[in-house]
Amino acid sequence: MYKEVSKQLMSFIQQSPTAFHAVDTMKKILNQNGYQELSESQKWTIQLGGKYYVTRNQSSLIAFHVGQHLENYNFHIVASHSDSPTFKLKENAEVEIKNHYVSLNTEGYGGMICASWLDRPLSIAGRVMVKDNNTYQTRLLCFDQDLVLIPNVAIHMNRNVNDGYAYNKQIDMLPLIGGQAYQSGDLKKMIAKELQVDVEDIYGSDLYLYNRMQPTIWGAHDEFISSPRLDDLQCAYTSLQGFLKGHHSQTIQVFACFDNEEVGSSTKQGAASTFLYDTLYRIHHHLFQNDEDFYRAVASSFMLSGDNAHAVHPNHPEKTDQQNGVYMNQGIVVKSHAGQKYTSDALSIAVLKDLCEKAGVPLQFFANRSDMLGGSTLGNIAMSQVSMNCVDIGLAQLAMHSSYETAGIKDSYDMIKVMEEFYNSHIQVVKDGYVIVDKEG
Repeated sequence: MYKEVSKQLMSFIQQSPTAFHAVDTMKKILNQNGYQELSESQKWTIQLGGKYYVTRNQSSLIAFHVGQHLENYNFHIVASHSDSPTFKLKENAEVEIKNHYVSLNTEGYGGMICASWLDRPLSIAGRVMVKDNNTYQTRLLCFDQDLVLIPNVAIHMNRNVNDGYAYNKQIDMLPLIGGQAYQSGDLKKMIAKELQVDVEDIYGSDLYLYNRMQPTIWGAHDEFISSPRLDDLQCAYTSLQGFLKGHHSQTIQVFACFDNEEVGSSTKQGAASTFLYDTLYRIHHHLFQNDEDFYRAVASSFMLSGDNAHAVHPNHPEKTDQQNGVYMNQGIVVKSHAGQKYTSDALSIAVLKDLCEKAGVPLQFFANRSDMLGGSTLGNIAMSQVSMNCVDIGLAQLAMHSSYETAGIKDSYDMIKVMEEFYNSHIQVVKDGYVIVDKEG
């Protein structure tokens, strides 16, 4: 069962080389499960028991399943993110070098481990705006070929590379796409051919590099899975599967996947935007049209913020707090931080413990070393727009922000079980510090 879930996750990741493709893949899954697409710019019609989803910027998605008995309802939300660190092509991308090479001018998106992008097959994917008469249509692009590569400098020319080297993204990280046979404008011609449009009809694009290495299950006992973009498509996929499996008639269950977490979330489609609040508000007003009841519902709602966590590194265990290190294949990770980079607190952790016990899934706790800065995630950012009790969770992994990351084969299965338990439950804050968790039936 663990291996089968991991294979499904690997297939999902392969279909999702960019945030645009990840959302498109999620849409296809939701459509297959009877969900109806809504548009933010059009009027909504929402019914009790209905299943819907809406996207913003084609890179963020919120799906929701409305309960049938909402006399005293609230929202059950799981949030993750669709983006991963990579390199984005600049508008004028082609760089000719001494009449012998053509490289592509890129800039870093997010905090990647630069060395992990070198000397491996890469390609290009994203979205392209195509003009059709007086309209501009979005076309997803993914070159299914080994198209570019970022070559390392030989050690004979960089003797200190193994002593620690600071990669310059404007110099060291530009991908090579062609030699003398390459002609100016070839990339745009390739895009037009791939999309079966005329070059003159291409009016804009958001294009990124993606790693072509295939995901794999490995280890002496097949304990590990390695893949591009595990952070955070592993949480996105598992929370979506739990969302599709679980339901409670007294809640409105919500699955949210935001773009731009890796660059701070402060965009129109990021967790710091109004996307979540706007969606929850519109849902409520189409059903009840009462502001007081909306604020009551939000105040008693609960959110799981899903973003992967740092496993103890086998070669550097000293990088992790002595008592709060986590391991792959050892269950769901709760992330806590005194400076509130994570939202977990006593109340929200207690609820998660209850859910994990009922799901039969182990729980482990992560905290950074007190003398070492850690990363942040989207939970506390989203809560600045719409506040409710929230716990930050994830799955343990190695090499976070590498172009090829590693996680445990058991953990995706366990996350789906916890997510299903969450969506099957009715968690309600009656007053501060008192929470009811019940399961329908």
